[in-house]
Amino acid sequence: MVINTPRDAIGTVLCELGSEVADLVVITADVGRATRANLFGSKFPDRYFNVGIAEQHMVSFAAGLASAGAVPVICAFSMFITRAWEQIRNTLGRMNLNVKIIGTHSGFSDHPDGSSHQSLEDIALMRVIHNMSVVVPADVKDILRSLPVIIKEVKGPLYFRVGRDYSPSITDEYDYEYRPGNVYILEEGSDLAIVAAGPVLQDALEASHKLKKYGIKSTVINLINVKPTDEGAIEKVARNCGRIVTIEEHSVFGGVGSTIAEILTQRYPVPMKVIGVLGYGRSAKSVRELLDFYGLNSESIVKASLELFNGKSKQSTK
Repeated sequence: MVINTPRDAIGTVLCELGSEVADLVVITADVGRATRANLFGSKFPDRYFNVGIAEQHMVSFAAGLASAGAVPVICAFSMFITRAWEQIRNTLGRMNLNVKIIGTHSGFSDHPDGSSHQSLEDIALMRVIHNMSVVVPADVKDILRSLPVIIKEVKGPLYFRVGRDYSPSITDEYDYEYRPGNVYILEEGSDLAIVAAGPVLQDALEASHKLKKYGIKSTVINLINVKPTDEGAIEKVARNCGRIVTIEEHSVFGGVGSTIAEILTQRYPVPMKVIGVLGYGRSAKSVRELLDFYGLNSESIVKASLELFNGKSKQSTK
């Protein structure tokens, strides 16, 4: 079976894991078809629950199942999962319960429905919760690598952020195994580091190739593990490159850029540029149209990189 979209990858992986993990339970909030969680339900109807449009109840129900020893996975739109932020914080976070939250339709991926459905704040909201891990795969291949490991090996609450259908093939050519907390360097250079999470990793790689025309060699990092992440690896890259540009399909506040800035403020500050969204989304014909409209593209990365070179010297490694 050829899997082309993030939500199809989610449904496929959950079905495969249903046979391996006897206590796996999947719960959705009346969006089983849209998230592809219903694929699990058709195969394991006794372990699939649709609680209706009741996200707070969905989280509390999952918490109860986890307390009883089950391995619950929540599948719902990332924007509307945040309706249950209090339950996620007070129950899953404080009690450190083993519940996996899969937020689909994240970022601009629900491009036709506009700002009400486009979650640009979810990484920040989840990252701030103590005990909550945050994973943002770049593409379908990253989902297939990471989700089985997360469900079978990672204990405690975790937020898994994916889009709807937009998923350019980015990491297929890269040979790495997913491990929680790891940082994945896809290209290496000593002049600049570009850090990305999610589908905009494609633009990070494109920008790296364009920067070679200016004689700039870039390190490109796939920050799939936003939290926790390998802080030592981030520091090492900062010391080697001296300048960092981050890009994310998310608000400039509280996401990937904030993660890198918080790490380096404590360990090794370097000049940075943060590329993300200010404000809310809008309706469009495609995700690509929105990424370009908001400047989440390779051209913006190249511009930010050149500004770092022209405005500030490289941070000394001494």
